[in-house]
This record gives sequence, structure tokens and C-alpha cells, in this order.
Amino acid sequence: MCACNPPDWSTARTELCDLLASAGWPSALIADAELALHELFVNAWKHAGSSSPLVTLALSPQLLRVSVSDDSPLLPEPRTPSDPLSLSGRGLHLVQSLTHRFGADLRKQGKVVWFELEATA
Repeated sequence: MCACNPPDWSTARTELCDLLASAGWPSALIADAELALHELFVNAWKHAGSSSPLVTLALSPQLLRVSVSDDSPLLPEPRTPSDPLSLSGRGLHLVQSLTHRFGADLRKQGKVVWFELEATA
């Protein structure tokens, strides 16, 4: 069971936005990366029960890779809510539509869910 209050993701968000802005990425791509990070971070808290998901940012000249790690071995699966008015169930579809690549890998303990975004497409 998760705590009622989600963990603070403001440091990860600030680091991501600052990193991309200093590299000269367009604001629209920064916003896409920010939203995709938020979805993965909240999923790690809400579905994996992680009180402090670990965020890793890696930037090469043309490629951003964002990884969010948690201790749950359950791999995420995009799903479609049965109720079109449901408040949840679309996050991974959103991540897929905002980014160039998305995936999840098992670790010794838990998993890492990641996305990649290219500076130019």
C-alpha cells in the first residue's frame, strides 16, 4: 500500500528542465520530457509502491534518456481503461506518444522504466 502523499519530484523535474535548457533544447521537447518523467515517477510511486523512485538522466548531444527505478519486479504494460472517463490508465500511452522509445528492464531487485527523446526528429 502506498502512502497517501506522493514523493516530491521537484528536484528531478528541475534537473531535467535545467539540463535540457542549458543544452539548447526547444521548449516543446522540454515540456514533453517533463510530462513523460512525471508519468514514470508517479507510476513508480502509485503502482510499484516506491516511496522514493530513483531518477537517472543521461544526455548526449542529440539524445536524452530518462530512467526511473523502483523495487517492484512487475513490468508496466500499457492498458486501455474500460471506462473512457476513468481518471487513470493512459499514462504509458502518453509516454509512448511523447517520446521516441520507451521500455522497462528487470534488475536484480526491481526494475527500471525508461524513455528516450531525440533532440531532432
